[in-house]
Amino acid sequence: MSSVHINTIFFDAAGTLFTVNGSVGAIYARIARAHGKEVTSGDLEAGFRRAFGAAPPMAFPGASSEDIQLLEKQWWRNLVREVFAPLGPFPAFDAYFEALFAFFARAEAWRLYPDTLTALRRLKAQGMMLGVISNFDSRLFGLLNGLGLAQFFAPVVISTQAGAAKPERGIFAHALARAGTPAEEAMHVGDSYEADVVGARQAGIMPVFIDRHGKRPAADGYVTVGNLLDVLALVE
Repeated sequence: MSSVHINTIFFDAAGTLFTVNGSVGAIYARIARAHGKEVTSGDLEAGFRRAFGAAPPMAFPGASSEDIQLLEKQWWRNLVREVFAPLGPFPAFDAYFEALFAFFARAEAWRLYPDTLTALRRLKAQGMMLGVISNFDSRLFGLLNGLGLAQFFAPVVISTQAGAAKPERGIFAHALARAGTPAEEAMHVGDSYEADVVGARQAGIMPVFIDRHGKRPAADGYVTVGNLLDVLALVE
């Protein structure tokens, strides 16, 4: 149990509250096939991980609100182009990308983890303020609504609007300011050690690492949970 009184809990989004409904590689391959490009899901899965890991932060400091969605889409276009770069010509790439981008804006492209709704309802019933801090793009707002999660969260802070991406301190500071919460009274739950644990700690927020598959041994004194229901014990 935390030695300070936590009244605000921030969550990462994808990988913490919900996940892709299927595999990224299989979805990329299925939509590519519909656009005349035969590629294996394994090649696309590996390509996505490579391209995503090498991509710049999805943050556009100083960009106007009118430009942000255009910049987000271009960021993803560049990433998907990198995924396909080693796989030969793709004449219908532009139409493919439009279909892919639209697909992942739909709630059915994603699925909630089985513990998500129960944990959020119970935390809300305890009087917790709940928010989201995510390196997702503007599609997140529609997804939270479509997945039945929007009702739980205020604020929802995304990197493209904050002008800083996790693990940068700026996005956490932006969320704290929006919530009106001191850092020492906040917790952040996420599935990325670098983005969520390191980022939250640097901002003075209590980090909680969610490790649904038991892949990372706890270290550095941070709290590890196996699912979101385990978070309840930290604040009860």
